[in-house]
Amino acid sequence: MRFKLRQARRYIQAGTVIAYPTEAVYGLGCDPCNPNAVQSLLQIKQRSIHKGLILIASHPAQLAPFVDWHTDWQDEVLKTWPGPCTWLLPALPGIPYAVQGQHPRIACRVTAHPIAAALCDALGHALISTSANQSGRPPARTPLQVQQRCPGVAWVLHGALGKLSQVTPIYDACTKQQIR
Repeated sequence: MRFKLRQARRYIQAGTVIAYPTEAVYGLGCDPCNPNAVQSLLQIKQRSIHKGLILIASHPAQLAPFVDWHTDWQDEVLKTWPGPCTWLLPALPGIPYAVQGQHPRIACRVTAHPIAAALCDALGHALISTSANQSGRPPARTPLQVQQRCPGVAWVLHGALGKLSQVTPIYDACTKQQIR
């Protein structure tokens, strides 16, 4: 697995989009700070730049460059991590628009999926994570489906999906409402 993680890291550092297993489906990922990579991901998904994207990390510190942490909601969020729970958190100024979209908050998750977390560790930072599909289409659950549904993905990191049958729920940390 170490070799595969090093290879995935090289693809991401080169500014390309890869696919990898997550808690429920295969995800598409790239470096959130590389505008060309994020644009490529949006093109593969045929997704509007205004919607924003999810960041995953292996631990909360990897989200520090993106999130304005508040003590009034921090404890509640941290209780759910690592785990399959995505939170909308206040974004720091200067977050790339393609990552944040038109929203004041940014979607974040500290993943418990061993391969996705190991990928973030190998990179040393958070990673874009969005379902491997074109917008409005069913997400890929196998590497073959990734290749069929997402032309333009540079590489697929093979592995088992987590046990979720649906994509992770999303909650707004400020309002406590479930968004998805």
